Amino acid sequence: DPFNISYPSAVQNSLGAGAIFSRYDTSGRFIVAGRNDGSAAVWDLDTRSPIRWLEGHVKGVTHADWSRNSRYLLTTSKDWNVVVWDLAADFDPPQRHTTVRFDAPVLQAYFHPRNRRAYELLAAKVIGSSCSCFSKIMVVLLTSGDAYLVDLRDGHSGRTELLEVQDEVDEEADGHRHHIAAMTAVRFDPSGKHIFVGTSNGSIIVFNTRTKTMVGRHRSSGGNGYIKGIEFVRSGRRMVTNSSDRTIRQFNVPTYPTPSAEEALYLEQELEPTHRFNDPINRTAWHAVAYSPDGEWLAGGAADPANHKIYIWDISNDGQFAATLDGGREPLTYIHWHPSKSAIASTTNQGTILIWHCPTPERWGAFAGGFEEVDENVEYEEREDEFDIEDEAEIARRKQIAEEFEVDIDGMNEEQVQEHTVLDGDNEEDSAWAEEDADDDVRGWKMKTVMEEETDFV
Repeated sequence: DPFNISYPSAVQNSLGAGAIFSRYDTSGRFIVAGRNDGSAAVWDLDTRSPIRWLEGHVKGVTHADWSRNSRYLLTTSKDWNVVVWDLAADFDPPQRHTTVRFDAPVLQAYFHPRNRRAYELLAAKVIGSSCSCFSKIMVVLLTSGDAYLVDLRDGHSGRTELLEVQDEVDEEADGHRHHIAAMTAVRFDPSGKHIFVGTSNGSIIVFNTRTKTMVGRHRSSGGNGYIKGIEFVRSGRRMVTNSSDRTIRQFNVPTYPTPSAEEALYLEQELEPTHRFNDPINRTAWHAVAYSPDGEWLAGGAADPANHKIYIWDISNDGQFAATLDGGREPLTYIHWHPSKSAIASTTNQGTILIWHCPTPERWGAFAGGFEEVDENVEYEEREDEFDIEDEAEIARRKQIAEEFEVDIDGMNEEQVQEHTVLDGDNEEDSAWAEEDADDDVRGWKMKTVMEEETDFV
């Protein structure tokens, strides 16, 4: 029922992947499972079987992220490496597209999401063109508390450390200065224009992606504890933070100043949460949070040591608590919401991936008007004219009338598409910078499936 959109409520199937976390790709057909032995696997949800093995790390995989059209997949590891895989390769394991090594174990990494999505959808439909994504730009967080913007395009700086602006502070009585807080979570906003960084003192630092300069710093009203994760709705207007004080907070994202060459401007503002989500009875912490594709539901994966529980809140209904999903006795380690459906992938500490869905009973009456379901067989009485064939002369007359109408086969031109496209408020300079030297992650590529019997098909 399109007027009764709900959240996932039952386990549809489970995958014995041996995973510590799992993430859907952008199409929702595949899911990547990261493992403690340094490998990762791509699972096909249609066949419920692994189709690609990624064996490139010597220590446990800590995170993974997909490019916009799912051709490239990055994995991070405790072995200090970030590996980008090209899944269009004809052999298994896939080709290593890029390997970036750091001087500490890597905790998180994300691809730059920028691809003019609204324009791409219109252009692909009307003009027939396509746009590339940017797997050559990524943000990386190390366990040492340092964050880097990595730019692998020709003629760019390679990697740049993101540094918080240090205000003038008075020396303390012991002669030491205040220390800058360690960075504990990173994330691009959906437009890719800004990088949001959570810190160990509970503040959020915002950097401009193009200039790598700080443009905002926020403290949460009433918040304490370090930030474990940041998630955005698809529009980028709202975000939630998962903090170590066992509270999930939702904020409205403010507007940030444009970087200036003459003066370093940044917004210093305390953010007031629009909603706070927690477990008031058990005071449970949270391993991960995830928005639904429409941003109207929020899921929180509980760090319960004895049970597998997912809490659901209704954002459209003033953030009211909706339900608790019980996945059994294997504690939860990670959750991720499907990019377009009412489905959630949750990972257990035993390596099983549970796929939650929203069960819908079959309604046969929806297949044809006037169709009715009956409890038992009944004798049907056919009307005399029920199956009469329509007069051919009448069909020919209707076709002739339809052919007289002019059909616009050209559609909108490129200028008209741009006039009807909103680019999330990005200025031209930021857009041009992100679109330089784009990669070949375009629509239409195919992943070659490698079966265990060593038979290949596309």
